[in-house]
Amino acid sequence: MPHPTAVSPEHAPADVVCLGETMAVLSPPDDRPLADQSALRLSVGGAESNVACGLAALGHRVAWLSRVGDDAFGWRIRSELAARGVEVGAVAVDTAHPAGVYFKDPGPDATRPPYYRSGSAAAHTGPELAGAPELRGPRIVHVSGITAALSASCARLLEEIVVRRTPWGAVGPRPLVSFDVNHRPAVWSGRNADAAPALRDLARAADLVFVGRDEAEDLWGTAHPDDIASLLAPAPLVVVKDAEHGATSYAAGEATFAPALPVEVVEPVGAGDAFAAGYLSGVLADLDEPSRLRLGHRTAAAALRSRDDIPDLSEALSPTRR
Repeated sequence: MPHPTAVSPEHAPADVVCLGETMAVLSPPDDRPLADQSALRLSVGGAESNVACGLAALGHRVAWLSRVGDDAFGWRIRSELAARGVEVGAVAVDTAHPAGVYFKDPGPDATRPPYYRSGSAAAHTGPELAGAPELRGPRIVHVSGITAALSASCARLLEEIVVRRTPWGAVGPRPLVSFDVNHRPAVWSGRNADAAPALRDLARAADLVFVGRDEAEDLWGTAHPDDIASLLAPAPLVVVKDAEHGATSYAAGEATFAPALPVEVVEPVGAGDAFAAGYLSGVLADLDEPSRLRLGHRTAAAALRSRDDIPDLSEALSPTRR
């Protein structure tokens, strides 16, 4: 079976490079618990590639960097992302380790995601990926705290990209480094004491930070958006998301709030990634701050109305509409 590549024009950098693990996703067709299901649907999902797909749907050129297994799930991941317009030609294929898998298990309060990703191909990614030529030239590089939780080598990779800025050296144009805190206690697996300082330090080193008010409270005991922005200084741009209430961005000492859109929630999984895709689309289109936040809310609303990790964004604003 040929490997999907979604080849891009030579030497032309993508607008955005997203880096992180994507897994095969097995999900029920309805809201009954996993144990009551007789059939599951196969798709793909991962925080960073969800953002990549959202940006591609909004008209941007996006590449995804990661490592997948040389197996059916690895092929499906690359094939589906390529079909959604994401460039996957630089994704490494690991013949020794499998692609990760997770299951969606609907519950009365939330969808629980049992993970089977320990020792996955992506967890064996290391700091050498910081030398990928795809990281030289994009306007934005987007990563998340999930990668830091996967393994020590993955944590070193984020250090090279977010803190040391190794791919760009001392001179030359540097992309905006976007970091979504994305705290996943289950992925840190017994290392949760390490999560708070590690994610705080990465956020402080980034150019743009996305963080949920609730996860900031869990991680750092900081509940008010103003205090969260202060905690993450000197990050120049911090976006604090507060679920159904709205989001507040902090830049150059100025706070901008935009209320969330009213929406009947089908499933919350992927809404934060969709918000990030919408907001980053606004950055690429040079929209003002209120317009970026509103676009993020529109794309998040599309995700909240869907059971899919990667929602249909056809109803969201175009990247240039204000």
